[in-house]
Amino acid sequence: MARFSIPKLSANALIRIGIGVALVLAFLVHEAEWTQSRFINQLELWAYDARLRFFMPKTLDPRVVIVDIDEKSLNAEGRWPWSRDKMKLLVQAMFEKYKTRVVGFDVVFSEPDRSSGLASLEELGKTQFADDPKFQAFLVEARKTLDYDRLFAEEVAKHPVVLGFFLGGKSEKSGVLPPPTFEEKGLGDPNWVFIHNLAAGYSGNIEMLQQQATAAGHLYPSLDFDGITRRVPIFMKYGDNYYEAMAFAVARTYLGNVPAKVRVRPPTSLAGNLATIPSVEIGPLKIPLDERMSALVPFRGPSGVFRYVSATDVMRGKVAEDELRDKIVIVGTSAQGLLDLRATPVREDFPGVEVHANLISGFLDQSIMHKPDFVLAISVLTILLIGLPFAIFLPRMSAVTSTLAVGGVVVILVAINAYAWRQEHFVLNIAAPVAMLGMLYLLNMAWGFFSEARSRRLMSGLFGTYVPKELVDEMSKNPEEYSMRGESRVMTVLFSDVRDFTSISEGLTAEGLRDMMNAYLTAMTEVIQEQRGTIDKYIGDAIMAFWGAPVADPDHAAHGVAAALEMQKRIRGLDTDFAKRGWPMLQVGVGLNCGEMNVGDMGSRFRRAYTVMGDAVNLGSRLEGLTKEYGLGILVSEAIVQAAPDFVYREIDTVAVKGRVEGVNMYEPLGKKGEVGDTTIQQVMRWEKALQAYRKQRWDEAESLLMDLHHAAPEVKLYKIFIKRIQHFRAEAPGPTWKGLWVFTTK
Repeated sequence: MARFSIPKLSANALIRIGIGVALVLAFLVHEAEWTQSRFINQLELWAYDARLRFFMPKTLDPRVVIVDIDEKSLNAEGRWPWSRDKMKLLVQAMFEKYKTRVVGFDVVFSEPDRSSGLASLEELGKTQFADDPKFQAFLVEARKTLDYDRLFAEEVAKHPVVLGFFLGGKSEKSGVLPPPTFEEKGLGDPNWVFIHNLAAGYSGNIEMLQQQATAAGHLYPSLDFDGITRRVPIFMKYGDNYYEAMAFAVARTYLGNVPAKVRVRPPTSLAGNLATIPSVEIGPLKIPLDERMSALVPFRGPSGVFRYVSATDVMRGKVAEDELRDKIVIVGTSAQGLLDLRATPVREDFPGVEVHANLISGFLDQSIMHKPDFVLAISVLTILLIGLPFAIFLPRMSAVTSTLAVGGVVVILVAINAYAWRQEHFVLNIAAPVAMLGMLYLLNMAWGFFSEARSRRLMSGLFGTYVPKELVDEMSKNPEEYSMRGESRVMTVLFSDVRDFTSISEGLTAEGLRDMMNAYLTAMTEVIQEQRGTIDKYIGDAIMAFWGAPVADPDHAAHGVAAALEMQKRIRGLDTDFAKRGWPMLQVGVGLNCGEMNVGDMGSRFRRAYTVMGDAVNLGSRLEGLTKEYGLGILVSEAIVQAAPDFVYREIDTVAVKGRVEGVNMYEPLGKKGEVGDTTIQQVMRWEKALQAYRKQRWDEAESLLMDLHHAAPEVKLYKIFIKRIQHFRAEAPGPTWKGLWVFTTK
């Protein structure tokens, strides 16, 4: 009798199958909603965004128009907020001249309008002219034309106008709320629990306006956990009442102010007493909602999908008469400083007013995307029916077969998902099954990445001790572009040195000195590498670094200056820890220069190093040495100032350093522009006046300015140096051709 046997799997294959099954179970737990993975949820959101952008119609919706309080309107009508008499004229023009169908305001009128001066007249009428019949008669007439809130409210009462208001997490309350859309007690059993958007406070419109409006809706922006606006709460709860969103209120008003019919799904045995509202109807329209009574925004496109009309053109009758006829109008703003921008899947700076417009368009088109009731079952079955077979059989497949199988299933999944999205407006999970397949595939194809890993190891071995890990990773993408051969480049070099290191080292044990220097050099190296710098070498307590090689850096000078400033901050950050260990506070001098340098692998046949050489390098070293002479933390050359103009500098001196005949202008960087305080700027200006007087040999003027600076900051060595020089030059005049050059004969 023939015997049949099952081929044995290798231990390696069994391990891979075990890991694959574990992966499938991890995704299953997430899709069954037993626990949630933020990573997978983020993938689903990104997948949702990708489908949304792909299927957007990107066409103009002629039914919705945005009347824009834009820069043109502000220039013509005055700064915002406008007086309510202007708002009255705007509403009047939209309805009486242009025959608008309905107007929604993406604006809240939470405070009375006092711009007319009526409040002041009223106060005079109660006090100074309380018994003056002429003034009282004048006041009666003035109210007819100066009570802007009443004028605006009376105009609003004539037309279908929807106002906006805010509901939020803060407990502050201002203005009044409109009547609620419905009350919680009307939703069914009072023991049922609804997951809702709960507001602790509100900012409503003034009572006079709210009473006259046809409807009002909240303007609450809903954010997903990644900070993106993808949905809007159609209903929010405050107290025991639920209030509708502005877009929903506008749509209801557009359809004849029809009431909202809420569908309530009673709790199931698994959900305890948790009930939900899966949809709401307004007239012929059915709007699907998620578990938090929110609707996904059906963005039509990133821009150009709604007509914008300037508010001032509407008020002044400069718009074509059919432009707004029978349209839904939303009044919002795109003016600088007033613009309500939100991060959305289609654009990071999306106008908030267009969120409302897209929702209204989606309501009317019945194109609101939603997750169907059976999405949980589909998600679980997809993971099981696809994941388990692939976890078991992928270890037995060849690389080509695995690629074809995984690729084919992904294509089928995407096609089904796209069909459900396009035809049924269903949002089905796609990221989880695709990510699961990808991870199973990568698990079994890991050996295919060995060659790339080897390239990374070679590059890291070549440059890893010099440059930050991030630059090594960048270089490894194109390793053929980098080598250690010598070449000439325009670069920035930095030298730093610890002040009085000899005396410091004499006061520490060998172990203490070692630990202190390790802590110091580690902190300084972190700063340099954070700014994309390359460590050249450590010379005892000194550090030499450069920017611009091996990876080209067009901002090498700016990175160097930023590193020097941060080094001074970081060294002070070590003070507390050093004091605890009994170590002294360190003072560091930093010199920076940029220019043409030779860079590459240099040295002898016994020892070599990737380093820079040249006259520009030598000048950087000289500048570091001069920091001690001037009592400064950082000195940079004029070349640095020109190459990194986004920083504030203080010109220090013009010197001829050891080994150079021509003068070198030296500067001290103080910080990035916009971050340096006014007091410091004023001190720099006073110093520059003193420096100019010094260079023009106006000794009395220079000395007076320097003495003032010295008295204000007696600890600053720089002022003492120049006061002493003036005393020297009074005794030995430098001559009429002298322009301020100071010659140093030592390094």
